[in-house]
Amino acid sequence: MPAFSLEPEQIAWCGELRTLAAEQLRPLAEKGEPGHVNRALVAELGRLGLLGRLFTAGALDLCLMRESLAYACTEAETALALQGLGAHPVHACGTPAQRDRWLPKVADGTAVAAFALTEPGAGSDAGALALRAEPEPDGSVTAEPDGRAGWRLTGEKCWISNAPQADFYTVFARTTPGAGARGVTAFLVPADRPGLTGTALDMLSPHPIGALDFDAVPVTADDVLGEVDRGFRVAMGTLNQFRPSVGAFAVGMAQAALDATLAHTSRRDAFGGKLKDLQAVAHQVAEMALRTDAARLMVHAAAAAYDEGAPGVPKRAAMAKLLATETAQYVVDSAVQLHGARALRRGHLLEHLYREVRAPRIYEGASEVQRGIIAKELYADVETVEESQ
Repeated sequence: MPAFSLEPEQIAWCGELRTLAAEQLRPLAEKGEPGHVNRALVAELGRLGLLGRLFTAGALDLCLMRESLAYACTEAETALALQGLGAHPVHACGTPAQRDRWLPKVADGTAVAAFALTEPGAGSDAGALALRAEPEPDGSVTAEPDGRAGWRLTGEKCWISNAPQADFYTVFARTTPGAGARGVTAFLVPADRPGLTGTALDMLSPHPIGALDFDAVPVTADDVLGEVDRGFRVAMGTLNQFRPSVGAFAVGMAQAALDATLAHTSRRDAFGGKLKDLQAVAHQVAEMALRTDAARLMVHAAAAAYDEGAPGVPKRAAMAKLLATETAQYVVDSAVQLHGARALRRGHLLEHLYREVRAPRIYEGASEVQRGIIAKELYADVETVEESQ
């Protein structure tokens, strides 16, 4: 599918999602408590079939869902995205038993998932993870009576979305000391495991985010996602799929801010005319629209490349997230400026977006990390060409 064109049914579906978000999801979001998992909202996403679609949709469909929901209800978008992020490793790398136990509950909104990668000393540098997966006390990783490998998780995770209220966590821990990214294993850890506790963090955005403490939390081979010492691959596979859709979330917010600005500048009286009649204002709005459309096209291109198995997905995904999140920050900030003080009043759409738009430039790889990925991929392409000559 060309990256610059959507089919009529896709366009219609996006419109339906915007309507659902505005009429059915936003009222539930408004009843939620900031900083807490809104289980009623998650359940409604499940009832509408949107959570189940996470496991059947391609990357482009995921982007369309996230942009459309974000336009009308950022809380609904984020609740859906966090279910996908936390459960995708189970869907992609889980055993039949893991999938059968958790994915139906994620799909119907009765189980809340979380992706636990970040640590106090390992955010952007995911290969520096320090959460330890230590062999059972007898020194063997086959300490379970039935011969299954056994470890104890000890350490911390922080800035984890849906923590500490999730029902299970995809946790990345170090199984081989000193091995960098090659010594990390992904585990599926139910929230009721002994030794696992957490605290909520009071953040700028209204979403549930917390820290987790692992005090010798027991896990076995039955909890491993993928292969031992190959968990970094699980993490990067998840992030490569979700990074373009983070960009879609940002584009949805940018479009909402742009549309609000078009309406405001068309109505607002200023200097004997409307605000839109001032060239400086009109040019600013044109720039906002230009950047929003450019970001959307790059998001769609990255998602289409992922769906087609095209080469260069990490680079495309990094470019899409980088451009879209930086663009959304610019567009929302410009919208606030053109609205004036009213946009900073608590409860105004732009006040809400202003708080929401900052975090995507940091999570799932900060903008600086995305630039590093892009540069690394570009130079790898140069080296490949040189070696072939």
